[in-house]
Amino acid sequence: MTLTIHADAAPLRTDSHGVIRVGNSQVLLDVVVNEFKRGASPKEIVDAYSTLDLASVYAVIAYYLRHQREVDEYLEWRRIEAAALQKEIEASPLGVLHRKLLARKEQMESGNAAASK
Repeated sequence: MTLTIHADAAPLRTDSHGVIRVGNSQVLLDVVVNEFKRGASPKEIVDAYSTLDLASVYAVIAYYLRHQREVDEYLEWRRIEAAALQKEIEASPLGVLHRKLLARKEQMESGNAAASK
């Protein structure tokens, strides 16, 4: 018997926002690669993200290892975009309101902690 060798495509897709996701899940390529870089095994990644399957995680890691420079460039671009968006949000009126609400919450929690002593 001979084995037919199949060239399977990486289970990656680009969503409508230009973000790369794994298979049919909402899990980002960033997440799988970062978990792998932190030392998580494919099984641990699947256990943490139940919408992923083991074969897809192995395929994504194999893709990353074959195309590490390009994927790392993409991940760096995503990091820069996220930092710019964070800065924009923090500068907006909603960002200011969010900081005020967090400060108020912290103040209330510290007041409650002091009162319970």
